[in-house]
Amino acid sequence: MRAHLEKARSAADEEFGWRRPWSGSIAREGVWSNLRGADVLLLRLVPDEEAVGRASEVMALVKRHLDRDDPRRVRLTQRIRHIVSGGLTPDDRELLARALDSAYSSLDAELARVRSLRNMLWTATILVFIGVAGLALYGALAPRALSLCFAPKASAGDPNQMHVVCPSAEYHDRTANTVPSDLARSQDILTVEIAGLLGAALTVIASLRRIRGTSAPYMLPLASAALKIPTGALSAFLGVLLIRGAFVPGLSDLDSRAQVLAWAAVFGAAQHLVTRLVDDRAQMTLSEVGGPTGTAVRQESRAVIEDDGPGHDLTTGPAAAVEQAGDGTPAAPDEKPDRVPAEETTAT
Repeated sequence: MRAHLEKARSAADEEFGWRRPWSGSIAREGVWSNLRGADVLLLRLVPDEEAVGRASEVMALVKRHLDRDDPRRVRLTQRIRHIVSGGLTPDDRELLARALDSAYSSLDAELARVRSLRNMLWTATILVFIGVAGLALYGALAPRALSLCFAPKASAGDPNQMHVVCPSAEYHDRTANTVPSDLARSQDILTVEIAGLLGAALTVIASLRRIRGTSAPYMLPLASAALKIPTGALSAFLGVLLIRGAFVPGLSDLDSRAQVLAWAAVFGAAQHLVTRLVDDRAQMTLSEVGGPTGTAVRQESRAVIEDDGPGHDLTTGPAAAVEQAGDGTPAAPDEKPDRVPAEETTAT
């Protein structure tokens, strides 16, 4: 236990400097992992009364983090009412310690998955941002290479003249043999990307209503939302480029600079069709970390009250119903599990 606490203290006191965004979260996991390891060892040493008092807490953690068919969970479910009733044996204490250790190990693995996904999202955001910045720089150095200019129609006064529309300027009464790419400006791509950024920002604001707080020590929803911004700029550029290449029927000739920017904003917002899959995956990963334990603790407490005696078979009857209710399956007809209020189910 002292060794675990020393490791936790060392990880908590370490100064990372510029490495904190990468190494700080791993050190934080090391702190909690060592504290949990010390807690498991402590459970083997505390008096019987304290071990019995923690039995419901251990059962709740086991139900939250271990699979339903895990042998330690199955065995602890069979013994939990006798343990909470005061019938603790040395084998029961060892069972509690091993089950708690397994639940903590599963929790560490779940948090590691959250951290890994967070890191991947931030890495993807940085890479997409570099790509967007590279496109803007390339457009500034070689504006004709990726021209986003349109020649929608001839001049009304003279059929030998034409209008040319670019994202950052409009040109009127140009000769009919004018090549639109020759009029491309260095800020055209950057202008389209800014319009796409604005469209993506609207989707980020709209997605905030679906984001819930989390007790996980990583800002995974923020990383998921940040990815939308550079992705919106990239999708805006690609969308306008597809229109420029007549890939979209009926949209090959945009009549004004305002239309070009409007379509850029629309394509920037359309990135949500792709990044919403990332949002769903982020929420799924957060949900795998676990839910509130209040229901499980109250159900186990009720099971103690309904105990029929030391010889009662806990694999059937109320105890089995408690195990089923703890996993979300229907309880027995004579049991009505307490409901956790909606505000308690959202981690803050």
